[in-house]
Amino acid sequence: MNITIQPEAIASLRGFELPERLGFGAVMAPVMFCARYEDGCWSSGELIPYGPLHLDPAAKVLHYAQTCFEGLKAYRYGERLALFRPERNAARMKHSAERLCMPPVPERLFMEGVHTVTAHCANLTPANSGESLYLRPFLIGTQPDLSVTASRAYDFYIIASPSEAYHPGNMRLWVEREDSRAAVGGTGDSKVGGNYAASLQSIARLKQRGYDQSLWLNPGNRHTVDELSGMNFFAVMEGALHTPALNGSILEGVTRDSLLTLAREMGLDVYERDIDIDDLLALVDSGTCSEAFACGTAAIVSPISELGDGDRRHKLREAPGPVAEKLRQALLGIQEGRSEDRHGWIQLVEPAKY
Repeated sequence: MNITIQPEAIASLRGFELPERLGFGAVMAPVMFCARYEDGCWSSGELIPYGPLHLDPAAKVLHYAQTCFEGLKAYRYGERLALFRPERNAARMKHSAERLCMPPVPERLFMEGVHTVTAHCANLTPANSGESLYLRPFLIGTQPDLSVTASRAYDFYIIASPSEAYHPGNMRLWVEREDSRAAVGGTGDSKVGGNYAASLQSIARLKQRGYDQSLWLNPGNRHTVDELSGMNFFAVMEGALHTPALNGSILEGVTRDSLLTLAREMGLDVYERDIDIDDLLALVDSGTCSEAFACGTAAIVSPISELGDGDRRHKLREAPGPVAEKLRQALLGIQEGRSEDRHGWIQLVEPAKY
């Protein structure tokens, strides 16, 4: 596959300087990858300068939310960069696209785009542990008409952001008993924009109460734990690791799967099961649930210090706890090249010369 590198993209890279404070997703790399789908065929991709998109006001994405996305990271790895399990992101984006009746991005095109952006943004990738080049591939329907049908034209982009960790420090969660984010049979196990839009009202309410994120309950029974708005949930009970089982309304996180593998290798007892919220809160109060944490590509591992439910505050005994910290260091060790990659999770990328 021949990727076109526009001269203007190289010029924008040469003149770009990183600010001292990065934050998460606030600083955008000056280039992006683009490919188009028309007449049943995908174009070859190209690296172009970062800039506004030109969309017809009637584009399907603006009216019927035909959009899905992914999130993955590139890490400093000696003189090169490392992508962590990007093939899993390609497969998950295929699943999300098919759920929205969109043509899946071919895996080769996805991977070529990710490698191209990573290689050209090597000099923009921060070197401190826990920092990375965050990559955001996304797919949008661009056909301009108002019929409630799938688009026949699509744009695929990859943008990048040199970033710190998404949520450093401990998190306080609010148990969301009123709203539902996504359901089994809907888009709960897909990474689509509408799921995140449906979480914003809850987030606005909990911020007023002094919390950081929603803890969503299963929309079918309203009493078992699902996940956070953008992260999976784990709890440690008497030394064993517990996480909600995938059920059709939980996104299958790449970080979640990786931590489960590492936990089993450490000899931890691991349970993927239904976790009743009232049982969980009682176990937190008694100290039987000693720690809890959330995980995701953006956040890596974020300890949870408190669960809020109505007018009650349920404080975790350990935050951060030893299990969360051990798993975080094990995962970062692989991602950043300090530990052996026994599972073949790392794909190395040579920096581009320009």
